[in-house]
Amino acid sequence: MGTGTGIFDADGHIFEPQSEIAQFMPPPYKGKVGSALISGGGDGWNRRALSVRADALRQGQDGWIGEHTEGPVNAERWLEILDQAGIDGTVLYPTSFLGVCGEKDHDWALALATAYNSWMAESYLRRSPRLNAMAILPLQNIDASVEELRRTITDLGFAGVVLSANQNPPLGDRRYDPIYQTAQELDIPVAVHAGGPGRRLDIMDRAIEARCLGHPTSQMIQMTHMMFSGVFDRFPRLRFSFMEAGVAWILFLRDRMHEAYEQWSIEAPELSCEPWEHLKSGRIFYHCEVDEMILPYAVQELGDQTLLYACDFPHLRPARVLHDLDEFQERADLSEENRRRILGENARRLYKIEQPARV
Repeated sequence: MGTGTGIFDADGHIFEPQSEIAQFMPPPYKGKVGSALISGGGDGWNRRALSVRADALRQGQDGWIGEHTEGPVNAERWLEILDQAGIDGTVLYPTSFLGVCGEKDHDWALALATAYNSWMAESYLRRSPRLNAMAILPLQNIDASVEELRRTITDLGFAGVVLSANQNPPLGDRRYDPIYQTAQELDIPVAVHAGGPGRRLDIMDRAIEARCLGHPTSQMIQMTHMMFSGVFDRFPRLRFSFMEAGVAWILFLRDRMHEAYEQWSIEAPELSCEPWEHLKSGRIFYHCEVDEMILPYAVQELGDQTLLYACDFPHLRPARVLHDLDEFQERADLSEENRRRILGENARRLYKIEQPARV
C-alpha cells in the first residue's frame, strides 16, 4: 500500500536480540558479555514459560506470547508490515529493555542503556526515515541520563524518551526533574510506557490476573504521583504520553483525582489547578485501543486530538494488525475526522514527525 495514507503508528515494538546489543556494550563489558543482558518482567512470572504452554494448548506450537511474527523482527520486516498495513511510519519502543529501570547495578544499567540506544540507531534508524525510536535511560544515574538523552536526540536522531511505568521511585519525584527539563529544552516527548505489573500485584496467584490489571494500574500510579507532585505545572511546555494501557483508565482516574483534590488539595501545593485542566490541556496524550467500547466517550470527554493509535506489532500478529485497522475504519460511532486524528495526526504532533509526500 505504500506511504501517504496518513496512518502513523505511535507505539510499535522490537524484540531485542541481546547478542547483537552486546556488541555495542562499552568497556569494560565489551567482548566479555553475551546474550544474558537483562532479566524478565520483574513480577515473578516467567513470560516465556507461560507463553510456551499457552501456545502449545492453543496452536500446538512453541513461542512466546506476542512473538507471532511469522519471521524475524528487524528493520526489513518492520518495513514490510508498514507497507502491508498502509502505515506511513512507526515509533519503536523496547520490550525487555524497559526492564533497565529495575537493574540495581548503576554502571551496568548505564552500559545497557547506551548499548541499546546505539544498536537501535544502527539497526533501525539508519535503515529508513519511516522507522523512529524512543531512547531508554539509566535513571539510576540522573546525570548520566541527561547526558545520554542529549546524545540520543542530538546525535542519533531519536524521537523522544520512554520511561517505564514500573519506575521506582515513581515519576513525580523531583530527582527526575533534570530529565524533564532536558526533554522540554530539546522539545521532545516523554512517554510513560506500561510494562507488566511489577511487584504491585504479587498477591495474585495467577498470571492472567496480574496481566489484566498490570498495565492500567501502573499508569494510574504514575499519573497520580506526577499530577499531585506538580510535574505538569513545573514543565508547562513538555509533552507527555501514556502508552499501552488503553484509555479507559484515565477516565476513571479523572474522577478519583478530582475527588481527592477537592478534599486534600492542601497536600498538593505544587498542583496549581484542578487535575482535569492538565488532562485535557492538549499536551498529555493517551494510547487507545481501537476496539475499546469506551472510545466514543473518551472522544467526547478528552477530545480527539490527544488519542493515539498503536499497532503493537510484533506483539500482535500481522493479520491482527490488518484486522484491527479495517475494523476501526468501519466504526460508525466515530467520525471520519475522529479516525483520521487518532490514526495518525495526533502521533505526528506528539513526536513532531512530518507527513510524507503521497506516493
